[in-house]
Amino acid sequence: MKSNQDSIITRSQNKSLERTAKKNTPTQPLPNEIIDYAKTLIGVPYKYGSTDISQGLDCSGFITSVYNRFNIKVPRSSVDFTDYGKKIEWNNVKPGDLILFTGTDSTKKPVGHMGIITETNQEIKFIHSTSGKAYSVTITPLNKYYQGRFVKIIRIL
Repeated sequence: MKSNQDSIITRSQNKSLERTAKKNTPTQPLPNEIIDYAKTLIGVPYKYGSTDISQGLDCSGFITSVYNRFNIKVPRSSVDFTDYGKKIEWNNVKPGDLILFTGTDSTKKPVGHMGIITETNQEIKFIHSTSGKAYSVTITPLNKYYQGRFVKIIRIL
């Protein structure tokens, strides 16, 4: 069996579990680990310019905090994700990809908001820190409002 601690668990003859370190395995987390951790932040209030979970998070502060938890360095500002990662086409979207939007003024095209895709089944849903109605970290379906602000989807894992 495998564990989440980058090791292989085997059963010895006395049926206790032993951990053996795997060799040459990447230390990058799986997208579902990123999503699971991000979901623990649901309800953290929105706070412009913050990466401090105890104070609140803005959208890019949320992304920064999630990825920093896994020792993955990412840009701090949403606009800096414009040319970051690998652009993903709609037919290849997976949970864990980042979805980028314009700011609240959709006539201005620079990236101004972002989230992590959590579901791609019946509809796309994403987790983000919003200054909108929820005013906190929340999961939102890709509704018409966000479709009108859509810029692109990127993958960094």
